[in-house]
Amino acid sequence: MKEFTGKTVEEAVSNAAIELGVSENSLVYTVKEEKKGLFKKSATISVYEEEDAAKYGEEYLASAIRALGIEITTSSLLEEDIIKITINSERNPVLIGKGGRTLQALNELVKLAVSNKFRHRYRILLDVGGYKEDKYDRISHIAKRSAKEVQRTKIAVQLEPMTPDERRIVHNTLTGWEHIKTESEGEGRNRAVTIKYVD
Repeated sequence: MKEFTGKTVEEAVSNAAIELGVSENSLVYTVKEEKKGLFKKSATISVYEEEDAAKYGEEYLASAIRALGIEITTSSLLEEDIIKITINSERNPVLIGKGGRTLQALNELVKLAVSNKFRHRYRILLDVGGYKEDKYDRISHIAKRSAKEVQRTKIAVQLEPMTPDERRIVHNTLTGWEHIKTESEGEGRNRAVTIKYVD
């Protein structure tokens, strides 16, 4: 968290944007102090960065999971515009849950907590003990195998329903493949990627 001052809140925001090299719209801040005197005006804002959101997310997770009687260690990584938080504990399978459902619920929980705290929607991706990375590798392998089948038969293939981050892996894996187009279809938990043949 960094503090910036100006004669007005608008000026403080402008100063922060220039120094941090970002647009004013992308700043996440709170007004710490605003003085509107007769002869002197000043405003101070506290600007939050992704590191602050990541730290809060880690602390929130540790506290929430401790309430379940499970101690965890966490680490975070900022990659493009995604905050990746990795959790490790002696009870990783419990935190992952059947088909990764508990992990998905924890992901939604921490995303909500961070959004409420900072009044900004951050993209947060949780992993437990490398579970997601392994799953991404499997999904990428399935996507390639299915795409080869579609190229051969020209018949579309619909994959199993997946979470948004998993669907993104399929789209990214098959970007640039000859005669292949991917589309997400369906609603909510039933949303899945269809791999189609195109001339």
